[in-house]
Amino acid sequence: MSTERLHQIQKMLETHAEDPFLHYASALEYEKLEQFDEAQKILSNLCIKQPEYLPTYYRLGQILEHLKNPESAIETYIIGLKLAKSKKDFKAAGELTEALMLLDVFDE
Repeated sequence: MSTERLHQIQKMLETHAEDPFLHYASALEYEKLEQFDEAQKILSNLCIKQPEYLPTYYRLGQILEHLKNPESAIETYIIGLKLAKSKKDFKAAGELTEALMLLDVFDE
């Protein structure tokens, strides 16, 4: 099922190449297929090309953690947290803060 969904997303990207949600959705499909390196690549590129797309930072951090790269995950979460605060997106800020807490970034 995920490969079919991924194919549909890729077809949509042919005509809507700048749509951040479609890139994000394709990364989620690669993640479901356990192609974590491809998902990470897509999300990293999305952070560069469309840095204001806030959902990218949490998901990318999660994938980096899965790939055993906690330092990069922390850096990603922090960038996302700053963006969330600047956008006054308290839900996203809370999720990113919790991710950082689980990595023991904050001292008690």
